[in-house]
Order: sequence, then structure tokens, then C-alpha cells
Amino acid sequence: MHIVFQQEDVKTLSKSFDLDESLRDEIFEIKDDFAVGPLHGIYTAEGIENRKEWWRKVLQGGDYSGSVDTGEVDDNKTFLKIKEKLNSDQGETVKIWIAPNKHDVSGYYWLISQLKEFAGRVYVLWMNNLPFINDKGNIFYPDNLHEIPPREFLKAKKLARPVTTSEFEIDPDEWERICNEDKGVRILEGAKKLSLHGEDYFDQFLLGYITPNWQKANKVIHQFLTKSKQITGDAYLLWRIKESISKEIIDVQGEVKNMKDFEVKSKPVSVES
Repeated sequence: MHIVFQQEDVKTLSKSFDLDESLRDEIFEIKDDFAVGPLHGIYTAEGIENRKEWWRKVLQGGDYSGSVDTGEVDDNKTFLKIKEKLNSDQGETVKIWIAPNKHDVSGYYWLISQLKEFAGRVYVLWMNNLPFINDKGNIFYPDNLHEIPPREFLKAKKLARPVTTSEFEIDPDEWERICNEDKGVRILEGAKKLSLHGEDYFDQFLLGYITPNWQKANKVIHQFLTKSKQITGDAYLLWRIKESISKEIIDVQGEVKNMKDFEVKSKPVSVES
């Protein structure tokens, strides 16, 4: 079976099946973004609920408000399905597709820490620093799996290798350290190295797109997502804008709800006499 970490990855990988039947198998998506939010006790009932409560706070009043309790995102349930399939068929294997971004790498750490008992049947496909050919025939280095054209998966599948005994020892230990430190943001520094930062990490960059003129919050977020080197989900960014408003760092007009409902601008610079 295949495991990916973004909905668009599911679509792209599925398209590649039509070009190579040997790839065709069930795809599981790990949906939560473990690159942000609390991680302490992430495998315990208390830690799982604590994370859900944090997401409720982040999403409250926004475009995705209420989505935490719909059951649409339940990675623990997804993992139980993966484990059940491995236990019921000793010939079953897992292929984990990981692109060089903090979302995929954080998801990998969360997943690999629970798969040690299946050593020898767990494979990884790391896409970092690997050249692919885009639809225009140019070489590029993708940051996300879904950027790779379906035909290129025929080449990518050859990258699959078993997770080593050493990785099953080292990677869960590293993830445990990250979870215990429990910073709000994880940033990929290269390969599998994640640096840890406070939940306000993106604020300094996001505020740079807020001008002295009124702009819809969704426009500010769009500019950030298209121009910044380090990005995150729009829901998280909307929450950070709301936090800046509550701290009176920026001015606002309109109902502070969905990102299209209100406008923001920077506060005028006071001139001392």
C-alpha cells in the first residue's frame, strides 16, 4: 500500500497507476499537519485530545470552523487500518512517499514511530534533491509530491528502499525529542532535520505583506503563500492574523471571521515630537 501526506498527492499518484499497473494499490493519506501545533503525548488519549482542542481554537470562526469534529481527519483511525492490513497479510508492504517539505517529513516521523514491528516490510521513497522533468521538458526539483508529473512516478518508484534498522532506532528517538520539546512550528532544514520554533514563527514574514492600505485578509495570505520561502496552511495564517489583531499590532475593519470577511492594514507610525 502507498502512504502520502497531502490530498493532491493522492490524486497525482492515482493518475500514475494508469501508466504503470505495478504501482496500483490502496493509497492512505495522513491528513494532519504535524509541522504545526502541540505534540506532547501525541500517542496518548490526552495528547490527541489536546491537539484537537488546539485545532478547534485555530479554526474557530474561520473558513474551516467545526471541521475538527466532523471525523474527516482521523489519522489514528487511518493508522489502525494500515496496521490491520499489515497484520492480516504477511506479504503486504508499505511504501511511504516523502517530498522535501516540513509537512511530509513531520508526518513521516509521526508514522514511522508506530511501524517498528513491521520492519522489513516498510519502504520509503525520499524525493529530496532529486531532479524530475516537468510538463515543459525542463528539469526541476519538486517540493511536493503532487508537483511531479504522473509519468515521472515510473522513475520515482525505483527509489523505494526498506527502512533500515538504524532508522527505526534513530528516527523515533528524534521524534520523541521533538514532541517533548513541543514547540509550535517545525521547519525543514534539509533531509530529515527539523528545526523547532514558537507558534509565532511566521508572524514576522506575514506582517511584511500588511501595508498602510486596507487589504482583505485573504489577499495578504495569498501574497504570503506565493512569495514566501517558508509557508504553512492558510488556516494557520488566518489564525496568526487574528492573533495580531487581538494584540492590536495591526488595524482591522469588518467582521473578524472568514478571511474574505475583513480587511487589515498596518498601524500608522507614531512620530515623537
